[in-house]
Amino acid sequence: MTATIEPTIIKERLPSASARLSLTPTGSVPGLLDGAWWPRSRDLLREIPTLTDALDACWGRITHVTVNPTHWPVIPRKVPVTGHTVHVGWFAAEQDPNKVILLSYTVGRLDLLVIPPETEPAAAARLMAAATVSRGIRTASGLMADEAISHDATEARSREEEWETDGGAASAAGAAIGISSSAPRR
Repeated sequence: MTATIEPTIIKERLPSASARLSLTPTGSVPGLLDGAWWPRSRDLLREIPTLTDALDACWGRITHVTVNPTHWPVIPRKVPVTGHTVHVGWFAAEQDPNKVILLSYTVGRLDLLVIPPETEPAAAARLMAAATVSRGIRTASGLMADEAISHDATEARSREEEWETDGGAASAAGAAIGISSSAPRR
């Protein structure tokens, strides 16, 4: 995987919706993740300002962000945000591809599961809840794998229910011995 690193681009930010973010409750026992973030796109230049706006007031000024380039097509070196600039770095092998790390000089570090923008709302809600469990021992990629397995199982059950609704095994058995489910010919 090749990451594209762009020099800082100063562009006027368009008003955007608030960050879709879920954090572990204050005072809870730390786990591997501190919460989840569900960006609206894979454009870090557009998404980081929304994320820092949501976190700066309650957590502290975000100064650095690191990502794995697997899911981010362009990684800017610096991103202008409200009142300051955030430095962006990337680690291909060292960082979970489904996680973003946020650093603040005053508070420390937050590790967030990154939920892909194209994720369906119900799946995103399950992932956000799973990432905010106190003492959570699942990694970001582990949670994503769990959700994929759950999704595949749900799809299989749905196909099976559709099969049974359409006649299922009875229809297949009848076809095997030459019985047609259509009306007799005259």
